[in-house]
Amino acid sequence: MRDYSEIHQLAGKLFAWPQDASAWEPFRLSQEQVSHFHEHGYVAGVRLLNDAQVAALRDALQRLLDPNHPAHALFYEFHSNESHDPSTVLFHALGAWRAEEAFHDILWNPAYLLPAAQLLGGSVRFWHDQLFSKPANHGGVVAWHQDYSYWTRTQPMAHLTCWIGLDDSTTENGCLQYIPGSHRWNLLPITGLTGNMDEIKTVLTEEQREQFQPVAIELRAGECAFHHPLLVHGSFENRSPRPRRAAVINVFRDGVCSDANESLLEGVPAIPRGEVMGGQFFPLLLNPTAEGVTVG
Repeated sequence: MRDYSEIHQLAGKLFAWPQDASAWEPFRLSQEQVSHFHEHGYVAGVRLLNDAQVAALRDALQRLLDPNHPAHALFYEFHSNESHDPSTVLFHALGAWRAEEAFHDILWNPAYLLPAAQLLGGSVRFWHDQLFSKPANHGGVVAWHQDYSYWTRTQPMAHLTCWIGLDDSTTENGCLQYIPGSHRWNLLPITGLTGNMDEIKTVLTEEQREQFQPVAIELRAGECAFHHPLLVHGSFENRSPRPRRAAVINVFRDGVCSDANESLLEGVPAIPRGEVMGGQFFPLLLNPTAEGVTVG
């Protein structure tokens, strides 16, 4: 059983690392896209994967869905069904990058890394990945939440989420939905990840409830959306005849520290409070300066 967390570079040939600064340029977000992120808390419709890469990741996900996969012990979390509603299914797992080469190498995809560095304003360090799968006809919800409410064990808040569609993601099959501008709200209490979609409204102010205007983020397979760690987001059930599968990459700007003396992820050695995040499980993915790339 191979643990890909021991490899801090591309392990296969699914992606190619740029050989000079000019080769990074096709992956750069426009100034309009960067401005949209800062104004609204997200930018969507960024193409990260070609058809062959999507197919490879789908195949890897299908292998990982099997509870007898030989690398299952490497997952930080594995939920065959995390849905609170027994009539629906939401597969959710953390740690696929350790178990399958394709999910490892997507972290070093240059089409992902340069936009991430632009939005973070510096070097990109890995936090953790996630897989989500909503099967056709009875896929469960992901309730409204802010990502950073689950990540306060790392400080300061300099995080970024990238949600990558492995299927065409539409309103009908439970696409991602955002509350634009909510990244300027306060850090909200946790109200649950897979339960009542309206539970979050019990902790909102009257002004926040008035601003609660969801926008559906429909994406083609291989496209992604980047969002701020305080942006409120969620997704509704999949009642369509098509699956809705996604990979999520969570990162932070290099220099973020541990804010807990306990293990930050299940099975990972603890990093003492106040120490800078790093090591085997939190690799540096891109140092723009070392690649001769500007991100300002």
